[in-house]
Amino acid sequence: MTITNRKSFLMNIAKHLGRPMKTKVERPVWKHLSQFQILNHATQEELIDVLKQQCHNIHTVCLQTTTANLASTLQQVVEDYGGISVMIPKDDRLKYFGLTEVFKSWQSKGIEIYEWHPQNREQNIQLAEKANIAILISEMTLAESASVVLYSHPNRGRSLNLLPEKTIVLIPKSTIVPRITQAAQIFHKQVEQGEQIPSCILFMSGPSNSADIEMVLIVGVHGPIKATYIIIEDQ
Repeated sequence: MTITNRKSFLMNIAKHLGRPMKTKVERPVWKHLSQFQILNHATQEELIDVLKQQCHNIHTVCLQTTTANLASTLQQVVEDYGGISVMIPKDDRLKYFGLTEVFKSWQSKGIEIYEWHPQNREQNIQLAEKANIAILISEMTLAESASVVLYSHPNRGRSLNLLPEKTIVLIPKSTIVPRITQAAQIFHKQVEQGEQIPSCILFMSGPSNSADIEMVLIVGVHGPIKATYIIIEDQ
């Protein structure tokens, strides 16, 4: 990315502030860094307990399974959600989890399987709106808020996260971190190293909800109206 007229722009700001233009800014050293202390010493199992408790608070079903039993666990959730149609991202991790044959078996039972295709933007949106269920994979999972982190990508656009009626999120156990502090650290490091980060990073905490009217919580205001997290023990 090319930045033009930066110096003249900053000089103009400094002039109106009545001070010289700053060319170097040092990060302050804060006396208290409580954001790094919360759940800092929690084990992975303890983080899972925190995640499960918060899922209860945000009306989200949270299940735990192994890679070997993932197919049967996922099938049960899909059946509970009524089947009908499922939209999936174009993601090699689904094959890694052994779900390719599962999707084929669902099709033989009359369940429509829609896969996101980078070249078909309008069709993707229409299929996501039509789909009864979306299956997603969390990039990072924040135990404190029970938030899954979803990246927008040509192979998995934003419509897949928001338009299907119900959402199932697969959570590899290793992706679970204490809170948003750790996610921000990872993003900051990626930027410092010159890595390309996604154009949109979504933090999704369970199904949609609102308490705008007299602080009365309504769950399922828009999509998704129901959500299930499946924690997967890593191989």
